Amino acid sequence: MQSVVNYPAQTVAYPAPGATPYRSGPETIAPHVVVLFGATGDLARRKLLPGLAHLAASALAPQVQVVASSLEQHDDEEFRRFARQAVEEYGKHKLTAEQWDAFAATLRYVPSGAGPEALSAAVAAAEEELGEDVRRLHYLSVPPKAALDVISMLRDAKLVERSRVVMEKPFGTDLASAVSLNAQVHETFQESQIFRIDHFLGKEAAQNVLALRFANGLFEPIWNRNFIDHIQIDVPETLGLDRRADFYESTGAYKDMVVTHLFQVMAFVAMEPPTALEPRSISEEKNKVFRSLLPVLPSHVIRGQFSGYRDLEGVARDSDTETFIALHVQLDNWRWAGVPFYLRTGKRMAEGQRIISIAFKEAPRTMFPPDSGVGSAGPDHLTFDLADESKVSLSYYGKRPGPGMKLDKLSMQFSTQETEHAGDVLEAYERLILDAMRGDHTLFTTADGIESLWERSMPLLDNPPPVKPYPPGSWGPNAVHQLIAPHAWRLPFERSWREKKQ
Repeated sequence: MQSVVNYPAQTVAYPAPGATPYRSGPETIAPHVVVLFGATGDLARRKLLPGLAHLAASALAPQVQVVASSLEQHDDEEFRRFARQAVEEYGKHKLTAEQWDAFAATLRYVPSGAGPEALSAAVAAAEEELGEDVRRLHYLSVPPKAALDVISMLRDAKLVERSRVVMEKPFGTDLASAVSLNAQVHETFQESQIFRIDHFLGKEAAQNVLALRFANGLFEPIWNRNFIDHIQIDVPETLGLDRRADFYESTGAYKDMVVTHLFQVMAFVAMEPPTALEPRSISEEKNKVFRSLLPVLPSHVIRGQFSGYRDLEGVARDSDTETFIALHVQLDNWRWAGVPFYLRTGKRMAEGQRIISIAFKEAPRTMFPPDSGVGSAGPDHLTFDLADESKVSLSYYGKRPGPGMKLDKLSMQFSTQETEHAGDVLEAYERLILDAMRGDHTLFTTADGIESLWERSMPLLDNPPPVKPYPPGSWGPNAVHQLIAPHAWRLPFERSWREKKQ
């Protein structure tokens, strides 16, 4: 049995609902020094610094000091100016002057070239500000090839004790590299200290899948192969690659998005009920899904590349890297045997969406006249929008008002924006940083899980089908329609989400 270590901690009391903080009731979290590597990078600028500032201002996090590190030669004041610009430009929760001053006072900067001694001294000074019983959270917002160098620096700086480490994707590029990376990281950190982050699982809508599945007698009994026809997880992106083309060239859409994001979301959709809503039980059920995944066959995969990709800086002129991928996979277990899962993602596509769509088996139509319209708009769907607003839609056939029996496709929709708790929604990175501080692995990936996924990916990685061109602004290569036939892709929607009335 895994042992549990209880660390001394402080109690953070939260104001009443409707105030700035977003949880009610007390929670015990130790004060933390957050060591942010890659602190001047794009992810830190867009998400991590605004997220940390918001957590500090809202009192959701405990007392925090931030030690930032990156390649640039900054002093503390220069980095604070950089952080302020990032928070003002990308933060969704605007800070007052007082809130910013309080957060800025927690920031200090150490260039990575200064070495482990300088880093250790900065962390020691930050811990002295916080008093006793301090924990450390190391966030590695660095390219995968730099992660082991950071791990080595933390070991040399003697910053492993009382710490947890957050690692960004991709975690390996195939089975051998993932096993090797896990082994090397485990030389310094125990598995219980490692948090492999997937920001998709930090979204409110992803967790709402668990709530809707397991808390409702309407859905729990029908969440299986007897009632569900097929499932789609569809994440098209309108964004290109900007300055990431060099990184992307050695990665591609499958390694960048499918293994680290779409398969993780699939596990939430497909997992068995955990024995409890606690990290170990949920991680084990997710890992069972990964172990039941049948090998990803090249014949069930469409790879695409948007026109103009090969002209980008850092990209080979004969590049076979996919910027689009669609695949048909299946799970070999009792609940899902024979149910196809269709996954699709790509760059420079027609729309930016993040949806899970559950297609139910159609009812017999024998009682309805041929011209009634029943079946004309496809099966009933339960659709989750994984955007920050966390929307859910259930489509069904209903009678059109008037004489006769004419049926139209109707929908019932819900959005968190319609509730009195709309202001309680945390950004995905905010939630995950807070969970890592709490030591909660529920929304993170384990070593076993990631290795299982790479193992089942090897048939595709060893023999990938050639990429097919597609024009920017489209829905990918035309072959995606043959992949999903006789079904159809849920996107683009024929119906739009209803917006909240002011």
